[in-house]
Amino acid sequence: MKTSNPVLSRLGQAAERERAAGYSPAGPYGPAAGQPGYGQPYPSADGGYPSAPPAVQPMTIDDVVVKTVILLGIVGVSATAAWNLIPDALLGAAWIGAAVVGLVLGLIISFSRVANPGLVVAYAVVEGAFVGLVSKTFESFYNGIVLQAVLATFGVFFLMAVLYRARVIRATPKFARGLIAVMGGLFAVMLINFVLSLFGVNTGLRDNGILGIGFSLVCIVVASLSFILSFNEVEEGVRLGLPARYAWTASFGILVSLIWLYLEVLRLISYFQGDD
Repeated sequence: MKTSNPVLSRLGQAAERERAAGYSPAGPYGPAAGQPGYGQPYPSADGGYPSAPPAVQPMTIDDVVVKTVILLGIVGVSATAAWNLIPDALLGAAWIGAAVVGLVLGLIISFSRVANPGLVVAYAVVEGAFVGLVSKTFESFYNGIVLQAVLATFGVFFLMAVLYRARVIRATPKFARGLIAVMGGLFAVMLINFVLSLFGVNTGLRDNGILGIGFSLVCIVVASLSFILSFNEVEEGVRLGLPARYAWTASFGILVSLIWLYLEVLRLISYFQGDD
């Protein structure tokens, strides 16, 4: 099995070995060591040992679609709850707290080599609260801006899905490396800008001037292109036969891009509706 993604390649090889041996995954996804299905054949009803035990269920595109819809539903419920339950006096503190917790959970999930549905769901809950609080703030200044941003976000998402399906944009190794480098650079710039803002330094990067509009447009383009990497990850995961539980990890990638795109679109629209 060959793929441009080394992590996917290793996971695919591991899944192939599990299927070849006929083992079930251990831990929360299967029997523990010393139990049938983990290094031992499954006994039959008559006490014998028949053919190999059930193989690991491979991930499908439908798995990813279902998991993505579930995560979006969780984000929506969490956002609605935060919008209605958190008082305005605590808005700023809750906003910052949710952002920090979401960042930590996102980094843990991103650098983990094992799919963890619990962490992914927790991330959706926390990010949902963050999105709800941010949306409430913007909506208080610009009536109807949230609906506009939601429609634009999903419009871009479906457009990128069509472009990827038609192979207009391909996730080549060069494209992936370049995009990941740009994303890392943007993240560093936003982090530095945030730290400077805490000390009262205004770089103009998040104002409604030419620099702010240009930076938001760059972020929107990069966030849109990141869907190509997510779609390719799903396609490669299915081709490599990754276990079904990795559909949560693939859905997490799509969710991160959707949230980032939504926030950037929300900010860009606000620039054209008055002062931030």
